[in-house]
Amino acid sequence: MIMKKKQIALHALTAVATVGAIALLYRSLSQYSRDDIIQSLQALPLSNLGMACVFCAGSYLTLGLFDALAVRYAGKPLAFRRTTLASFCGLSIGHTIGLAALSSGAVRYRFYSRWGLSTEDIAKVIGFCGVTVGLGLAALAGIALTLRPQATAPLGIGEGTAVALGVACLACSAAYLVACAFLRGSVKLWRWHVEMPEFRLALGQLLVGTVNFVFVAACLHQLMRAYGPIGFLDVTTAYVSGNVATLITHVPGGIGVLEATVMHLTGEQKAIGALIAFRVLYFLVPLFIGLPMFLASEVYFRGREPKESDKAPNRREATMPS
Repeated sequence: MIMKKKQIALHALTAVATVGAIALLYRSLSQYSRDDIIQSLQALPLSNLGMACVFCAGSYLTLGLFDALAVRYAGKPLAFRRTTLASFCGLSIGHTIGLAALSSGAVRYRFYSRWGLSTEDIAKVIGFCGVTVGLGLAALAGIALTLRPQATAPLGIGEGTAVALGVACLACSAAYLVACAFLRGSVKLWRWHVEMPEFRLALGQLLVGTVNFVFVAACLHQLMRAYGPIGFLDVTTAYVSGNVATLITHVPGGIGVLEATVMHLTGEQKAIGALIAFRVLYFLVPLFIGLPMFLASEVYFRGREPKESDKAPNRREATMPS
């Protein structure tokens, strides 16, 4: 009875996420006139736009690796094409709606439950991916703040403080790796018991998490370069700061928060053209693709029972500490 109520709640959350995605797609597009979007894209050289597309695709492929590592952590490894499908559909919707762990988690649940993962397994996958996001954001922030501390001057943060914050971010990432190297089994964090991943999985988290944010910052950098010279580390610092602000506020898709933070830190009002292009390319284009893919998958799976071969093998003992 309890499981049935949980399934009903998750189905409801999935429906809300889907309706919310459609509504927010309309809301996002209504922020800009059709002429704004067309003019911003037309002002971009094809070389910059092409490279931005490459980095955008690289980010979403890397996000698929988040899930590939996560299902191994849960002891239910799946083919990369499956984790990429679940990740892309979930995050293309979750990035726009906000509260990505819940919105993308509901979509992921629809895929992974069909492929043999229990509710507990899926919760581990979502938690693992959340930690990977935090590790990547902390690592890139640490690198950017340490190498380019003066980029935070518009926020009133001195260079010494910026370097200290950067070192602290890198120390947190390093501490996680050390913990995973020496701690085995379940660790109690407040009221929760958390299974520590193996060191190689933790190292994979740090690498793919950082590479993902490098790809996203590189995408934004390519677009901003079209409007004037600007350094990659300046854009990276601005983007990381905007992303942190978005995570704190949970504004859907970071609408307004990301733009305001980037423009404030770079001092470039003309950056709004690049930011419109970035929002279209990184948020709206994937949503246009991911939402129909998710709806099509619902129709496809509704008409067939999953085969035993579709389900993930149980290799918990090989992928998680005992």
